[in-house]
Amino acid sequence: METKSNKFIAVTYELYTVDGEERHLVEKAPADKPFYFISGFGVAIDEFEKAVIDLAKGDSFDFTLTKEQAYGEYEEERVLTLDKSMFEVDGHFDKEHLFAGAVIPLQNEEGQRFMGTVVEIQDAAVVIDLNHPLAGHDLNFKGSVIESREATSEEIQSLIMHLSGHGCEGGCSGCGGSCDNKEEGCCHCN
Repeated sequence: METKSNKFIAVTYELYTVDGEERHLVEKAPADKPFYFISGFGVAIDEFEKAVIDLAKGDSFDFTLTKEQAYGEYEEERVLTLDKSMFEVDGHFDKEHLFAGAVIPLQNEEGQRFMGTVVEIQDAAVVIDLNHPLAGHDLNFKGSVIESREATSEEIQSLIMHLSGHGCEGGCSGCGGSCDNKEEGCCHCN
């Protein structure tokens, strides 16, 4: 994706899944907890970034991304049945963290990290869905831009630290927004 600069963009929005004529509100980013990102780093969906990057502070938006532009088709082959022993801590199944609906961090043999949703706990296995929760849906975003400016070098450095897993005690993917880092530019930590 080609960007003019690394812009700090903050938006409020309501996100709806669109399935034919049906729309369902699935997420809100209100003014007191806006979604913000720095363009060009792959933090936001590419097509979302393209739709808001040239908007100015105060501009409103209402656009729909197709599932192909968002998180792709829902793929049944991304639902895996894994041996329950893979989820043991000190020889015991981790009941505290693994339950239907839990979103858990996983790592493959190559060391790549990703998130999965626990679908079901069976007698000898755990069923994990690796699809993004919004896969298979067109997405409608309605909101407004509350900040759009050149990112500072400190904000860019902070983001790089988070994306590399340094900061927020293991990276933003691990903090879930509960860390004490309140710096501007922290991807989920405000």
